[in-house]
Amino acid sequence: MTKKDLIEYTGTVIEALPDGKFKIKLDDEDREVTGYIAGKLRKFRIYILPGDRVKLEFSKYDLETGRITYRLKKQL
Repeated sequence: MTKKDLIEYTGTVIEALPDGKFKIKLDDEDREVTGYIAGKLRKFRIYILPGDRVKLEFSKYDLETGRITYRLKKQL
């Protein structure tokens, strides 16, 4: 799977689930998906809490489960 094949969305974390998974509400659509933490976020111990805005990458084959690749900065 190349970078071109991935679909990117932004959303807000609603709930933290066990095992590094999160329930996320997408900004563009009114649906909730499950997201899991990418390896680099785990490696550098980037904490994600409910209420944080994140970037997700989806495979074109599964649009219900995405990988959290970036935690967006909070606006002041």
